[in-house]
Amino acid sequence: MTGHIGPLAPAVQDTLRDWHRFVETRREDVLRPLFADNTVFRSPFVHLAIPGPPASLLILTAVVQIFENFRYHRTFVAGTHDVALEFSANIGELQLKGVDLVKFDAAGKIVEFEVMIRPFRALEALSSLLSARIGPELAKYKTGATA
Repeated sequence: MTGHIGPLAPAVQDTLRDWHRFVETRREDVLRPLFADNTVFRSPFVHLAIPGPPASLLILTAVVQIFENFRYHRTFVAGTHDVALEFSANIGELQLKGVDLVKFDAAGKIVEFEVMIRPFRALEALSSLLSARIGPELAKYKTGATA
């Protein structure tokens, strides 16, 4: 992604550019500085938000390893600090579509990352693979989950 995106704040545009660089490189060191200290991750698997940058790092670095043929299709901008990123990917033979809803603070850091995925079979497959990879480690972050 290049250039200016709608009315997004410049700091948000910088973070979004770095987010796309993370997706391309799958490098945790690219992702780590993008989160605010108070960030939360909203998973399609659990009702409560999972707080903290470590949980978001754990989940997102695992997901980019699981998804195959991942690509973004459209970016929807809502104001200066909110975007929706439509994507598609495969998990084995299963094709999926999804949306990342991302909120940024005034400094351009990610404060909320929410994921929605369909169809249900792909979501189930992702859940199983994530649980096998990071389940025990992720469980300790879920204890601090909030509504």
